[in-house]
Amino acid sequence: MRHLFAVFRATVLVWALGAGLLAAPARAEVSAENAQAVQATVQAQLAAFAADDAERAFSFATLTIRTMFETPANFLAMVRQAYPAVYRPAKVLFLSPRALDAAVVQPVQLKDAAGQSWLAMYTLQRQADGRWLINGCVLVPDRSLGA
Repeated sequence: MRHLFAVFRATVLVWALGAGLLAAPARAEVSAENAQAVQATVQAQLAAFAADDAERAFSFATLTIRTMFETPANFLAMVRQAYPAVYRPAKVLFLSPRALDAAVVQPVQLKDAAGQSWLAMYTLQRQADGRWLINGCVLVPDRSLGA
């Protein structure tokens, strides 16, 4: 299981670097309606993590992510271990989302229980039914908040 978490984190980080998510902001504006829907998706997943509701948290992930982790329990265990600031944020601040190709990047500033600041870069994809689902999250220390 630990190997799976390490591979997942490395894959997401390499993808993010290749896509330029950590190097530069995405370019296009997102409509107010889509921005609201994207933020609602991330907020709902954060609420599911806070309630330890693995099935609900897993439901906000794309098929790619669900296939990678196979079960809601595996997914929740990974988030708990690899993303503690996402699992139990003490503070959450949504920044302006940006369109990037066929996805939306939603940056979120987080503070963990120890007061460390983080930047979570969520990538969401619109599904055929119109829902936005999370296809990855890159978490890095947020130096802009003096962390």
